[in-house]
Amino acid sequence: MSQAAEIDPAAQLDAAYDGLRLAGLTKSFAAFTAVDDLDLDVPRGSFFALLGPSGCGKTTTLRMVAGLDSPTSGTITLAGQDITRSKPYQRPVNTVFQSYALFPHLDIFENVAFGLRRRKQRDVETQVADMLDLVELGSQARKRPAQLSGGQQQRVALARALINKPEVLLLDEPLGALDLKLRRSMQIELKRIQTEVGLTFIHVTHDQEEAMTMADTVAVMNKGLIEQMGAPAELYENPRSTFVANFLGQSNLIAGTITSRASDVVTVDMHGITVSVPTGRTHTDGDAGWVGIRPEKVLIGEPGEELDAPGNTIPGGVVTDVSFVGVSTQYLVRMPWGQELQVFQQNTGRVRMFRVGESVELSWRPEYAFVLDQSQDASAGAQQVGVDG
Repeated sequence: MSQAAEIDPAAQLDAAYDGLRLAGLTKSFAAFTAVDDLDLDVPRGSFFALLGPSGCGKTTTLRMVAGLDSPTSGTITLAGQDITRSKPYQRPVNTVFQSYALFPHLDIFENVAFGLRRRKQRDVETQVADMLDLVELGSQARKRPAQLSGGQQQRVALARALINKPEVLLLDEPLGALDLKLRRSMQIELKRIQTEVGLTFIHVTHDQEEAMTMADTVAVMNKGLIEQMGAPAELYENPRSTFVANFLGQSNLIAGTITSRASDVVTVDMHGITVSVPTGRTHTDGDAGWVGIRPEKVLIGEPGEELDAPGNTIPGGVVTDVSFVGVSTQYLVRMPWGQELQVFQQNTGRVRMFRVGESVELSWRPEYAFVLDQSQDASAGAQQVGVDG
């Protein structure tokens, strides 16, 4: 047999891929499988988010990439090198944890310089100064960690990891300890830094807004598997499972029966009302489906009112709850079949607010709806929030 014939094609493919590749990655703890036969490619230089509730396997996946946990089976390759069994310190990977793990007895400069000094690198002063400028902490170099705010400490931890020039930076719930306002500003800051340094960032979070704000690609994990992966807008606008539809924001899911299929549009009978949905947004092979529509895509009006959403009009609603939340008014509307639908109406001042007990009609454009398999649990993914997994 020739030498060329003996080369494993899969190994050739891995060697040619310059990003992070997980192939058949599995991690089992006794009878529990935390990560189940996971295949994942993370392109070099991308900002990638692993998003999911507590216990979904995202942190276990991160720990296997870092070398802190060993896979039960499967392989991890990075820039063409198999690192599955490499020690953590042998991998071109650094991790930033939620706890920051800064050295309290060292000032900020020495915290950032720590890795360089251990490896006896030259030009430490210039490298550290450049890195502190990148995270906008140049003026704080001689302070101790305890003298800095939580957000500043997080940036020090980031600088200390980045200065080692890793192939991949792993971020494990890095903003979880910050308050909401600071967390939002740090989301923008992290994305700026990632764009500037051009490294691969893999960010583990249970916070949907955080993942969608920062990442180029989001992988939604559930029970050790990836439910759906893609650009944030794609996942939000066109979810392929009830779990993704509910975990990323909120969705109205209404039982319906598909009555016809064409190349571009599917017709659905929804409690006696005919609605249409684009074929590319219909994710079931059967006749029974959930018609999904995001609350902010639903228009609300008086009975018979001309609404700017030709195509799907749902009459017979009654307002059961009104919540004013500043930028929008959120309604619950009971439909003739007994289900309450959520409607989020922007407070532009152009339309009046409705009151509890008023009769209304709802409407939405067909291109905003989607259809999911009715064998899936309509409540899957709803209100699942956690910080580990």
